[in-house]
Amino acid sequence: MKNVNFYQGLAVVVLMCSAISANAADVLNENNIGMELSRDLATETVLACRKDGYHVSAVVVDRFGLVRSVLRDDRASRFTIEIAKRKANMTIMAWTDSGVFAKARADIQQELNHIDGIIVMEGGIKIVSGGFNIGAIGVSGAPGGEKDAACAKAALKKLEERVSFAIE
Repeated sequence: MKNVNFYQGLAVVVLMCSAISANAADVLNENNIGMELSRDLATETVLACRKDGYHVSAVVVDRFGLVRSVLRDDRASRFTIEIAKRKANMTIMAWTDSGVFAKARADIQQELNHIDGIIVMEGGIKIVSGGFNIGAIGVSGAPGGEKDAACAKAALKKLEERVSFAIE
């Protein structure tokens, strides 16, 4: 009789656990970039490039590719905003810096460039906090994507005390 009660209790526990796991995806808790941090990252990115003599635009998107902040330096072309946004979106799509992806997948670059909202060019940098991908910074306007990327990395380094970042 004791074994029957044990197995009945075990069956109840198993059923409860499966009910919990079946509903686990009903409500999601996700880490994402906030407004203040995205604003400050865009500002620091533009200032880092300006210090080096480049006039750029910086676009910060959240983990879903939704624009959180846009900043265009006074002398940056209006087209730099769109290019920066597309670089950030490429980073979100690949979950790696856009320059890393461009080098690794040159074989499909032209096909991807036809997808609305992304462009395979260097200058998109992922934002990682606490092990979570929370967004990306896209930069455009410096003479070369490596210089765009360097400005975003400088901004992440400057603000690393506010949020624990892993910059790769």
